[in-house]
Amino acid sequence: MNSDSESLQYQLLNMLLADIADNSEDIGLESKEINRVDNFLKTAAKPMVGDFESVQTPETFQLGDIPTVQERFQAVLKRRLQIQVENQPPLFPWESQLQEYPDCVDNPSLNFVPAWGWTAQQYKLNLPTSMPDKVFQELLAKCQGLLASSLPLGAKLVRAVESLFPDNSQDLNNLAGLVLRSTSSRSSESLTMVANGESDYSQLQPRQQMALSLLAAKQLLENLNLNVSATNPVVQRQWLTSVGELSIQVELQFRDQQTNLVVQTELPTKGVVKLQGHDAHAMAQSDHPGLLSMELSCTQSKQNYTLAIELEGIEQQALLFAITPTI
Repeated sequence: MNSDSESLQYQLLNMLLADIADNSEDIGLESKEINRVDNFLKTAAKPMVGDFESVQTPETFQLGDIPTVQERFQAVLKRRLQIQVENQPPLFPWESQLQEYPDCVDNPSLNFVPAWGWTAQQYKLNLPTSMPDKVFQELLAKCQGLLASSLPLGAKLVRAVESLFPDNSQDLNNLAGLVLRSTSSRSSESLTMVANGESDYSQLQPRQQMALSLLAAKQLLENLNLNVSATNPVVQRQWLTSVGELSIQVELQFRDQQTNLVVQTELPTKGVVKLQGHDAHAMAQSDHPGLLSMELSCTQSKQNYTLAIELEGIEQQALLFAITPTI
């Protein structure tokens, strides 16, 4: 080692310890301790004269003692960080100031409620903006309750959303007619759903919220009704759930002067499928994801069948479909 490299090491150590000394007030070190470290450095970095080999390094600081200085620096740094954390504790991303949280929640209404498993289908619908899960859940439940109703589609739409907008029956009836006349490709334009670029349901005007709800109800009823006939013997549906995508195929088969209704489902997880007619029913159950198939003899035209699907991981009510075969 030559004298230049040795001098460089001393300069680096001098800078390191000088930085510790400059920050001593912030971390609460006593001045005596800093002075002792500073004197220690000055003694070690004292200019050397004459032959380098003849100069003795002070006993208090040998070149081999650098790890000791590093340990001291790490201890000082650790103490400074501890003081900073105590004086200004870190916040969670959602906090703007310190908050105290209870160990448990006594009020059940404050508990977290998971999203209803069937409402993921909203993202498969052709809507100009999304709806809150709670609103969509209520809308879906209303639509399922109207599947067996003989009301015309316009009246079903109004019934499906009227609980969301009480005392607005006239507006709902007017908008329902507009929704029935609109096509899915231009429904966003014709209903002016997202005026001025609004993309949040809560920021829409009441009439826009009504129109959006009616449009969603129309698409839900179209998804939940499966109509098969001799000219259209096969109908398929896909329904997005919180545990994966559910696939359904309904087929009207004509064999030897007998008509059968065949239902095939592909489940994303284990579940139960039930097919209920006026005077017959079938059920299939699977302990793993995959295909389930069932068949019923279809003797009457336009007889309504109910298809109920229950999936593990979705503990709420079953998802219901209405099947109407036309022989």
